[in-house]
Amino acid sequence: MNYKTRGFALTSILFFSIFLFKTAFAENYYAAKYDPIHFKPNIDKATDEQCLSCHKEILEQKPLAASPAGVKSNEVLAWYQTLSTYSGEQDTFHRRHLASDFSKKIMKLKCNTCHQGNDPREETANSSATTDMNLTQRKMVDPNTCLMCHGKFDWKNMAGLTGPWSEVGTLFQNNCMICHANIRTNRHKVNFLNVDAIEEAGKTNGDVCYGCHGGRAWYRTSYPYPRHEWPGMGSETPEWAKDRPTESDARFLETAAQ
Repeated sequence: MNYKTRGFALTSILFFSIFLFKTAFAENYYAAKYDPIHFKPNIDKATDEQCLSCHKEILEQKPLAASPAGVKSNEVLAWYQTLSTYSGEQDTFHRRHLASDFSKKIMKLKCNTCHQGNDPREETANSSATTDMNLTQRKMVDPNTCLMCHGKFDWKNMAGLTGPWSEVGTLFQNNCMICHANIRTNRHKVNFLNVDAIEEAGKTNGDVCYGCHGGRAWYRTSYPYPRHEWPGMGSETPEWAKDRPTESDARFLETAAQ
């Protein structure tokens, strides 16, 4: 075998090996991408361990030590570091929701609390005849899920308030429990919150309550919380609450977590 023939043979073997590798990778990638765990009904039963076996980077990644402009993260404060409910260095979005001391104390968030799957092909609910029509258009998470804890403070529908909590909170000693010790006391009973811890922490720090009820608002709209019946609740329903549900979404009920 001369050098040209040998070179051609080695090149052919190399390209064929690359082809086999890419084919195997593609098959494994798409098999994982379209795994049933990413779709209903399997995703509702998916555990964090199952999700993180492939997506563990979301809890391993860290913020940059310095911005591209050279600003060091330990010399400036991120907005969330200004809150009384947060302590420590800057951290990533997912870690703040899943791994911070405060989140683990107050919440019981899981991967599928927020992530309910999406259509991998076009990320839209209308891309094929077999797609899930309930998927949110080109979103990894339904914004209404985010809105539950990141909506605007709905002070106009709260008796006794004359403005946003940031303006009138001091009149109530920044204490939500002055009113809510007796009003709408049937609350927070969903599978992604630690009810007892929230109630206890809210007694001494109003920011625990305000944080999820306007203090970290990403949206200019408010979440229409269900109006659960509570002891001493009046018989008349306010005009603004007449279209409100009386129970939380079924997938957020404690029984749904079993």
